[in-house]
Amino acid sequence: MIPIEKMEEWIIKYKSWRSFVFQSYNLRLKEMLDAIDSVAFFRMDKRLLQYLRDKAKINQNENLQITHQEIAYDLHTSRVVISRLLKTLEMEEKIALKRNSILVIDL
Repeated sequence: MIPIEKMEEWIIKYKSWRSFVFQSYNLRLKEMLDAIDSVAFFRMDKRLLQYLRDKAKINQNENLQITHQEIAYDLHTSRVVISRLLKTLEMEEKIALKRNSILVIDL
């Protein structure tokens, strides 16, 4: 943790520090607005597919070891809704459901 006095001094004194701080704030604000936009305006099926794609990219593996309940918890919905939507995505051939895993086909 950096004392506020130092923050103010460094922002005035060091241009690179000021740029770093503003870029960091900009990135966090963009992430927050993207999250709000997703929750407010995307349908749950689109949110679920994007969640699975993001998870696959983060793990660098299309085969996700995750339960329907864990997904439901992360997306703030019920397991039943997630299970139904996963089945729909499987019929659309965007994912493949396997025992204890989900294969993301449509990256």
